[in-house]
Parts: sequence; C-alpha cells; structure tokens
Amino acid sequence: MNKQLKPIPKFATEAEERAYWESHDSTEHLDWSQAKAVTLPNLKPTTKTISLRLPQHMLDSIKVAANARDVPYQSLIKVWLQEKLHQ
Repeated sequence: MNKQLKPIPKFATEAEERAYWESHDSTEHLDWSQAKAVTLPNLKPTTKTISLRLPQHMLDSIKVAANARDVPYQSLIKVWLQEKLHQ
C-alpha cells in the first residue's frame, strides 16, 4: 500500500505543535508499518525528593532491616513501597 503521506508541518511553538497533534492523526504523516521497536537502556524515571517524618524507632528498624540485606535504607523503603503498590 503506497499511500501518499502528507509532510509534517513546521511549528513556531511547542504549544502550536501540541494543538496540531491533538486534532490530527499521525498516520496521515507517517507510515507506522515501518516503525521499529527501540530500547532506551539509559532512560531513568524522574525522581522527586520528599520529606517523610517517621518515628525514630521505626526508622531504626528500617535501617536494621536494610543493613541485614546490605542495601541503603532509602532503597529498601522504595522497594517496599513498590511491592505494596503492586498488591
């Protein structure tokens, strides 16, 4: 199928481009049958620093558990939170 594709227009601003793609189908401009899957191995999720107040005894217990697993306690907290979210 040799469908004639439209050229992608030039946009003055990102807002203009966003508005265009919200109202137009990309298949008018691209042949998605030629698309290839890519792997982005260095892509890291963005992180946000938060302040979390814990009772001292709880933090001490977390640090002991982390030390027993030989991991930083902040990493252990993240693992536990992730596991809980998947339940």
